[in-house]
Amino acid sequence: MAMPFASAEPPVAEEFGGTLPPDSREPLDVRPRITELRLSAFAGHRGAGFPLGAVTVFAGPSGSGKTTALAAYEALARLAGGAPLVEAFPDPVACVPERARPDGEGRRGFRIGCTADGAEGPVRLDVAVQAEPQLRIVGERLSAGDVVLLQTALRDPGRRAVQAAWHTAGTAPVTRAPLPDDRLGTALLPLRVAGKTDGQRRVLAAAEQMVVALRSVFACDPRPDCMRTPVPTGSGRLMPGCDNLADVLWRTRVECARRHGRLVEVLRAGCAGPVHDLIAEPLFDGTVRALLDRGDGHRTELARLGEGELRHLALALVLLTGSGVLDMDPPGEVPDALRSLTVLADGFDRSLDPGQRRSLLRLAARMGEYGHIRLVAAVQDASWCAGTEGVAVVHLDRDGTP
Repeated sequence: MAMPFASAEPPVAEEFGGTLPPDSREPLDVRPRITELRLSAFAGHRGAGFPLGAVTVFAGPSGSGKTTALAAYEALARLAGGAPLVEAFPDPVACVPERARPDGEGRRGFRIGCTADGAEGPVRLDVAVQAEPQLRIVGERLSAGDVVLLQTALRDPGRRAVQAAWHTAGTAPVTRAPLPDDRLGTALLPLRVAGKTDGQRRVLAAAEQMVVALRSVFACDPRPDCMRTPVPTGSGRLMPGCDNLADVLWRTRVECARRHGRLVEVLRAGCAGPVHDLIAEPLFDGTVRALLDRGDGHRTELARLGEGELRHLALALVLLTGSGVLDMDPPGEVPDALRSLTVLADGFDRSLDPGQRRSLLRLAARMGEYGHIRLVAAVQDASWCAGTEGVAVVHLDRDGTP
């Protein structure tokens, strides 16, 4: 997918594949990114559409659907990566609206979708999933403007396939073929569309934009208890629970010195006592541990830090690094500078004190300004977010409505 230039982030962008703007002109941001999440009928949500900016915070009481919204986003990301339905929705019945009635054949399901913006303009994806009696995709639509680029429908319930039709604009207006009913058709299009006509090339470009936007996702929920002990050296890629944080620091401190320096600056706002440096130390048994260098010859093991300090450290590390440091499967055919990583953080403010929350939110907003990192977070009370430039808050009621 050909795209014009897009900058990655400010001066530390050369590490892990970023680029710097060639001059002072404001570049056009054409990186594929999800700009709207639609939950037409999903768990406690009906007819809901949520715009997503560089930093979006879902807020509301328990049961309002914050976690559900993030779970829907993550499920779409898994489907775009080629995962079957059963992996994207391990408990599909829980996704069906509670009062949804089955039809005459006992079928119930749910509907979700999203919009991806980028070089092709806004591209919409809407998916209808049958949860009972069999888990399957019964309808999918990919569209741009008034043009339906891909549409699928379940024609024969006895077959494990849907009938797909995609835009051709050649001698025949559409091409028809069966597709599996447990995979996202949009993700399969690059394998099925030849790209010989302008219409086919438009379909491919729109599908690639949607897939790249959805696959560039990292769901993160740091677990402090698992971060306190030394860990074996491994891939140096941070896991969603940040269990292997010490191993990642062992790598990034050497390979990404400037970004590591920024991490230490952020830590000073979130840790008690002085912070001169954050180091990783190998041990004789092949493991590595992380320590705070206090600057006076004393070092503090992470095991002695509080939960809020550890979560603050882990989330700051995620926001300051790219997909090359995170345990995820980004679309490798697209350079880092042409992708925008979205971090999903449920319970973003858990265990954090007011200073730690504000520090992380300011960091996320700053990263979001350059399009390198986007954040979709969930909190109970977002009053502390007020006044932070670049942050959009979606307030949900207990019925899931904004």
